Amino acid sequence: MEANRKQAEDALQAAQMYYYQNLPMKKIATELQVSLSTISRLLTWARDNGLVEIRINDLHGRAGSLEERIKLHYNLQDVVVVPVAEAAGWEVWQDRVVRVAANYLNQIMTSDMMLGIAWGGTVSAIAPHLTPKQLVNAHVVQLTGGNALPTAGICSAIDLVTRFASNYEAMAHLLYVPTLFDFAETKTAVWREGSTQRILKLQQQLDAVLFSVGTFHGSQASALYASNYLTPADYAVMQAEQIVGSIANIMIRTDGSYADIQLNQRACGPDLALLRHVNHAICVVSGYHKLAALQAALAGRYITDLILDEPTAYRLLGTISSEEMA
Repeated sequence: MEANRKQAEDALQAAQMYYYQNLPMKKIATELQVSLSTISRLLTWARDNGLVEIRINDLHGRAGSLEERIKLHYNLQDVVVVPVAEAAGWEVWQDRVVRVAANYLNQIMTSDMMLGIAWGGTVSAIAPHLTPKQLVNAHVVQLTGGNALPTAGICSAIDLVTRFASNYEAMAHLLYVPTLFDFAETKTAVWREGSTQRILKLQQQLDAVLFSVGTFHGSQASALYASNYLTPADYAVMQAEQIVGSIANIMIRTDGSYADIQLNQRACGPDLALLRHVNHAICVVSGYHKLAALQAALAGRYITDLILDEPTAYRLLGTISSEEMA
């Protein structure tokens, strides 16, 4: 404990000298009588542990203009476009986006707050980049079922919620259900259980929800579709229903609707209407393959805060321009 406190004090002192006093690292190392590499490690530790937050003002308005157009068109609360070269490829886009999303969530999370977590590959990728933040009376609530997919680097929904709760010293509220039931009757029975009802009631009290949109297109299919839960018959139903993706395991059509979809009677996810009533419905998206599902989510008004990579943002803007010209 004392060692951690000493490291925090040293990191804070180094950060104040570097960022406030604008001293070069070499001079800081001399004054503190440590090596240059030690100062570098202390500054990194300060950033990783929330002592330092970096803000960039886009003076030329490149990202700002793009963000503003998307924000105004879809009547969103906030849009964050993450700069990244198109040539870098989807894996780099995703890495940049989840890092920004982790920082964004840290700025939003406060004491006495209730956060809902939807299981999936994108949200799983956010978890390792969270900065520890000590909160009081915070709660993290599981929104969906979700089994671990080790080959895809995706932990179970229970492990994911536990990880977010631990980061904020919050209470984890867990839902012990699979991703998808085999029979709708089983879900109906489980949803009547007292332990399940307790979680469902907490879901109605959420302040914020963190999620992505799922898609079954291409080689980057989302966790729900990459896990072989769905049969060829299920996919035939999805095509007939004009399903383009999912939010928190719940299938959605091109217009964002989800009512009367047979698969949703088996899916372990929330009533998506709750997303329209939280202060922050934070959707994190990366890649062209998610564009159709993103458009459906926007059409359904399930998003208040959108974080996405720059190439996908420009592609989304292109669809907006086409709509305006039509």
